[in-house]
Amino acid sequence: VDVFQEGLAMVVQDPLLCDLPIQVCAECWDYRCEPPGRPVIVLKSATVLDLKKAIQRYMQLKQEREGGIQHISWSYVWRTYHLTSAGEKLTEDRKKLRDYGIRNRDEVSFIKKLRQK
Repeated sequence: VDVFQEGLAMVVQDPLLCDLPIQVCAECWDYRCEPPGRPVIVLKSATVLDLKKAIQRYMQLKQEREGGIQHISWSYVWRTYHLTSAGEKLTEDRKKLRDYGIRNRDEVSFIKKLRQK
């Protein structure tokens, strides 16, 4: 395990890969979608649901590293906010990101859902 960690540390020192965390996973090598300030990595064939799960994983790892909030209610977050890209709401979880026109290093943000009367 130590040898693997040392090898991985050397790989992520490469200028093209230097922004990857040390605990990088296999899916991290294929595609990136970067919301402002939060680099999230998903496969090229990812769906909106895959992006949501990647955001959850990223925030979980960040909280573990920084010792922040222990629990985030993701059901509340997804019930209260939409993800948006270039002004378009990502409303269909099964729809591919590329169908929304999302490409490498595009920005995705949260927007509060409007209450329906």
